[in-house]
Amino acid sequence: MTNEISEIQFTANSEKKLIGVHPDLVQVMRLALRYALVPFSISEGLRSMARQRDLLHEGKSQTLKSRHLTGHAVDVVAMPAGVVSWEWDYYAQIAVAVRRAAQECGINVEWGGEWKTLKDGPHFQLPFKDYPA
Repeated sequence: MTNEISEIQFTANSEKKLIGVHPDLVQVMRLALRYALVPFSISEGLRSMARQRDLLHEGKSQTLKSRHLTGHAVDVVAMPAGVVSWEWDYYAQIAVAVRRAAQECGINVEWGGEWKTLKDGPHFQLPFKDYPA
């Protein structure tokens, strides 16, 4: 592995999904994409309460207090070989890149894959303690 980072950038669609997301999290995710061994896209950033209610009803969320509602969270989708994958190992690899980028930026980021319940591999958020909303 080299210390050089790639010049890869998010697609216009991913950048659109970063609109309304806290600038610190955007900074970390853009850098993480450059460090990631697995390409990924942003699947969701800022979320409406109506969407959050739908996700709760569908069992895809356990709260109406999601960090997505305030722009403090993003979800990603792994894209190895340009194809969507939900394999856990890819999200763990993305998390390594996010941790590295967050540390370099001096920004704390939590990974949903480390939660005790409802492990959420695609989810990254700024912690409440550092970013109250």
